[in-house]
Amino acid sequence: MAFDNAEPVGSGPRQSIELNGDEALRLLGTVSLGRIVFTRDALPTIRPVNHVLDGGNIVIRTHEGAALTSRTRHTGGPGVVVAYEADAIDPDTHLGWSVVVTGFAHLVTESHELARYRELLRPWVDRTMDYAVRIHPDLITGIRLTPVRSGAGR
Repeated sequence: MAFDNAEPVGSGPRQSIELNGDEALRLLGTVSLGRIVFTRDALPTIRPVNHVLDGGNIVIRTHEGAALTSRTRHTGGPGVVVAYEADAIDPDTHLGWSVVVTGFAHLVTESHELARYRELLRPWVDRTMDYAVRIHPDLITGIRLTPVRSGAGR
């Protein structure tokens, strides 16, 4: 893979503007791909997954044998601590946004909820995904990358 260090289209300085939690969740709901971060064998693991936002919670589908399915199945208390990241950053202009949610993940066990998530969320991979994991956000952060306006300092 080659690295392109050329100036982006519309090059110039960018500014990073913090998003409030409501705006960050709204933006997360506009995309369907994200990355889940969890601990596996005491090390961080990241997996790309598709998601749906449901009542402020992030829901992903998993399969039997998946590390996250196993981790959420065998946890008690508040759940498994995870982070979830999604973004939409234009590769040419380097403008867009990024959202990170940190919270607790639980395996969805109610059959009517599982059936509902099977309808709402179609996996992208050709594999049986009989499980769903719900992430309840406890910490929501986000940034928007925008051009620096004329007269604005760096």
